[in-house]
Parts: sequence; structure tokens; C-alpha cells
Amino acid sequence: MKSRLLRAGSAGSLLILSGFAISASAQQAGPMPPAPAVQPATEPTAAQDSSASSATAPQTPGAPSPATAPAPSPAPAKGGQIQVPSGTHIPLVLHNAISTRSAKPGDPVYLETLFPIMANGQVVIPAGSYISGEVTESKRPGRVKGKGELAIKLTTMILPNSYMVNLNATPSNAGSGGGESVNNEGTIVGDSDKASDAGTIIKTTAAGAGFGGIATRSGEGAGIGAGIGAAAGIAAVLLSRGPEAELPRGSTIEVVINRPIFLDADKVQFAGPGQASTLAGPPNREPQRSRVPF
Repeated sequence: MKSRLLRAGSAGSLLILSGFAISASAQQAGPMPPAPAVQPATEPTAAQDSSASSATAPQTPGAPSPATAPAPSPAPAKGGQIQVPSGTHIPLVLHNAISTRSAKPGDPVYLETLFPIMANGQVVIPAGSYISGEVTESKRPGRVKGKGELAIKLTTMILPNSYMVNLNATPSNAGSGGGESVNNEGTIVGDSDKASDAGTIIKTTAAGAGFGGIATRSGEGAGIGAGIGAAAGIAAVLLSRGPEAELPRGSTIEVVINRPIFLDADKVQFAGPGQASTLAGPPNREPQRSRVPF
């Protein structure tokens, strides 16, 4: 009995010692990794690829996605433009004299601005800017009726900084020192000389009457002489032309812009109103009929 107990105790001791040995070797080897899970062998669809790429792609806050990004818009022009509207009045002074006596279509016309033009709260056309154009029509006055006519067209404006702009303007008013006026079409019309015509007839009639009376020493002779003098006066009026349409140097002309002017904003940065040349205005003059019958 005692020997059985000794054999059982020896076997238990061996089992205990074997368990300690196995535990020590397991601690030295480390924990065993878990077995990998078996995945089904299926290929991802295109929709899954798209959603996966959109989910994993980094997004910049506030930036549109590549599919919805708009095309870049063109950059605006530097400085922009300033518009001088159609119908703007510009006062000018004339640098070269013009007359229907000698002017012909194509002759140049030179003028200068007298007053600054404002737009958007700033000076865009300073006083002293140059304007050029040409004569488009020159019509001399008739011998029996009709007045002299001048038509001019303004085409170019040069600002004090040499910035050149295309222009389309026609006169609306003129101060020539005489009786010239501007009609609705922008044509400068000369004055008539009715007082001079009447004076010529009266003078020749009186002179004819005087000569007739002296020659015949009778009233009948005076009447005949008056008739002859009146006829001579009428002939003188018919053979001579009416007053020429004239714009002497220094005449003031107000023009109206027929279409808008667009100015580059960065080229009209003027610090002041400018200054026009000092030109003496033309003297006042009375209309006179041309005494030479041609």
C-alpha cells in the first residue's frame, strides 16, 4: 500500500514538473498569432472602386470636386475703361481760320478744348486737349439767293499726355464775331446782307434821280433817272455774291459727341483741369456782300 502511494506521488510530481516546463517554454516563445480570416475571391466593381477612391482621396476645404470645377474666366482688362457718353458738349477754340471763299472739302481744321470734361468724378478730357478734323462741305453764297455754308467733321482728339482717341463730333453752336449760325445738321451757315442790298438799291436810285434831274432840269428827268438808278442797283446786287460764311481764328465752336468715347482708365489719370491756350477772339464784324461779281 505504501509503495502504491509512493508511485502515485512520483507520477504527480512528474506531471506538475512537466506543466511548469511547458508554461516556461510558451512564455519564452511569445503569444501565437491568430489565424488569418479567409476572404472570398471576388473582384471589386467599378462603382466600388470609384467610391473607394473618392473616400480615400484628400479633399481641400471649399474646393469643388474635379468633376464640377468651372472653366477659368478671362482676367479683366487692367484699369478698365471710362465712358464719355454720347451727347456730351465740348467747347472749343479754332486755331486756323476757315471761309467759304477759299475752303474746300478735305482741308484740315485744328481746334483746342476750352473747358475740362468730367466722368466718374474725375477729369478725363483736360482743357488744352487738341482736336482735329476736316472740312466736308464748302458752299459759297449765291448771287440771287442762298447763304454760304460750311460743314466740318471732327475725327481725332489728342490729350495732353499724347493719348490719341477717335472722335465723332459735329458743331452745335459757333461764335465767329459775325452773323454765322449752326443749323440742325451741324452746318455753319453764313449771314445774309439784306440791309446792304436795300442800301445799294436806295443809293443807286437816289443817284440816278439826281443825275436825271440835273440833266433834264425837270421832274420827269428825275423819275427816269431814278428808274435807271434802281435798275443799276438791282443789277449790282444780282451780280455780286452774298456774305461768305467765315470762322476767323479764335472763333469758339461748341461740338456734340455723336457716339460714346471709351478711354483707358490708366491713361486718363490727370491731376488737374488743364489749361487752354490764350487766343484772342475775333472782332465783331458786319456782313458784307462780295463786291467782285465772281
